Amino acid sequence: MKNSKKMFILIEALLAVMVIAVAIIMVREKNGKEQDRISVILQDSEDNQWAAFQYGLKMAAQDLGIRMFVVSTGGALTVEEEKSLIEREIDNGAAAVIVQPVPGSEEMLKKMANRIPVLLTERTGAEGGSGEQLPVVGADHYAMGAALAEELLKDYSGNLSGKTLGIFSGTGDSQASIERRRGFMEAVGKTQAGISWSVSAPFSQEGEALLDDQPAVDFVIALDDNSFTMAGEHAAANNLHGALVYGIGNSTEAVYYLDTGIAGCLVVPDEFNVGYQSLAEAAEGLNRFFYKMQDRTVSYTVLRRDTLFSKENQEIIFTMSQ
Repeated sequence: MKNSKKMFILIEALLAVMVIAVAIIMVREKNGKEQDRISVILQDSEDNQWAAFQYGLKMAAQDLGIRMFVVSTGGALTVEEEKSLIEREIDNGAAAVIVQPVPGSEEMLKKMANRIPVLLTERTGAEGGSGEQLPVVGADHYAMGAALAEELLKDYSGNLSGKTLGIFSGTGDSQASIERRRGFMEAVGKTQAGISWSVSAPFSQEGEALLDDQPAVDFVIALDDNSFTMAGEHAAANNLHGALVYGIGNSTEAVYYLDTGIAGCLVVPDEFNVGYQSLAEAAEGLNRFFYKMQDRTVSYTVLRRDTLFSKENQEIIFTMSQ
């Protein structure tokens, strides 16, 4: 009986050593071969709003020795188009994908995650979703919306009585836009500000027509970079009836409208870090056999015209211009 117990312990110890040896061999093989390719799928990937994000991707790829490829896209994608792009990248040898999800893509992306590791740049929401959520690297969209409202309230000593607002977004049905709007509305909910209109349009021509058709307001609240720059362009051409723009953005164009006084405040998500940490997290998932990719939340910065040229803010603007 005692010998049997010793033999069992010996076998267990031998198996443990074998498992460790196999793991070491796998790691050595992984380190010795060419790095797996990680593909990145964004909507309208050539747009300037992605400059800081793609700069972060490139820096991470250099630092970590990763093969990274950004898929060229133009305009908004449908669920089927995004699915086709992921399938194409799998066929082209991608070992993992980083994806900006389109509205309604949750179940499709979960199915894709059964074939290849999928990391998201924002939440897809709970539209018919079930089970475990896919990992996300991105900013806290609710917090950014609330911060934008707090800056507006700060400028008017917390009193927006008699002021009118228009809310504008490029993708009103995206989870990011929904969370930003919710954060903003809950922060201004107890004031006397009146929301005159709330519109969204994914394409520039539609957005311009929508802005032209809206009644005059005191402030246009832009919830993403495209809507911010479009509102700024309209304000510069005196087509917003004197409205001041407050919003969320991450391009040099958005900074320009802040610098020229057309915008009162710009909340900037750290898109450089979204890109860098996304690639680092995806690479970690490929390089470590038992590693499970984690959610990561990056910071945001409130930019004002009078502090635009501080050292910290200049570093943020630098990443947008790469």
